[in-house]
Amino acid sequence: MRSRSSASAAAVPHLLLVDDTEDDIRLLADMLHAEFRLSFAFDGHQGYQRAVAAKPDLILMDVRMPRMDGFAACRLLKADPATQAIPVLFLSAALLPSEKLEGLRIGAVDYIAKPFEAEEVRARVQIHLKLAAQSRLALAAPLPPATVIADGTDDDAVLVRAAQALIVAHLDALPSLAEIASKVGTHEKRLTAAFRSLLGQTVFGYAREARIQQACRLLSTSSVSIDTIAAQVGFQTSANFSTAFKERMGVPPSVYRSRTTMVTE
Repeated sequence: MRSRSSASAAAVPHLLLVDDTEDDIRLLADMLHAEFRLSFAFDGHQGYQRAVAAKPDLILMDVRMPRMDGFAACRLLKADPATQAIPVLFLSAALLPSEKLEGLRIGAVDYIAKPFEAEEVRARVQIHLKLAAQSRLALAAPLPPATVIADGTDDDAVLVRAAQALIVAHLDALPSLAEIASKVGTHEKRLTAAFRSLLGQTVFGYAREARIQQACRLLSTSSVSIDTIAAQVGFQTSANFSTAFKERMGVPPSVYRSRTTMVTE
């Protein structure tokens, strides 16, 4: 594997294997080394750092690992423009259905169950490499200048984007600050400092604004009841929602809905 010429090696798909269990890493390597270039990491943090440095074609990653778990690492990978397009396949022994759904929501493309079956592992890897290649071709055309968005790639920017995505996905039942920080692989103090530095607001200041903005979208584009919208964006009562909404938007939700409906008709 290491003796390939640089030209031929570049043509061989590069896989990053991330697992804290050496036996599992060794087993996967035995299954895959004949067809792929392989790199290894032994926890989520190391996996994210190596993905940023090496830009593998695909990542096979365990979920439950020390220091940083697979979910936190995946959130960072999907929040970083340098790695967000790399397909992530989770490796799992016994996950609850809710955990599997969470992994798919944050950007994983598939799961491979432990104990591994060599044929299944190779087949799933090949399928997702092919899908990723097709996706790259579809996105190869340059975007018009007006639609190009400049993304920060430093560590704090990646953390903030990962936390923003997590917050928006859980507006109805927002995790605590400690949980949000843990789920993106950092601690409360650093996450708070990153939000203040990059956004000029606290984590929950951002969450409050995200709740109101989502409420505005629902009020103007759907016929969902105000009570239901209040619950969907994380308010325990419609009265609390109406008060917060009016403070931010200057009018109650019902008035905002009627005005935006008239504008779009």
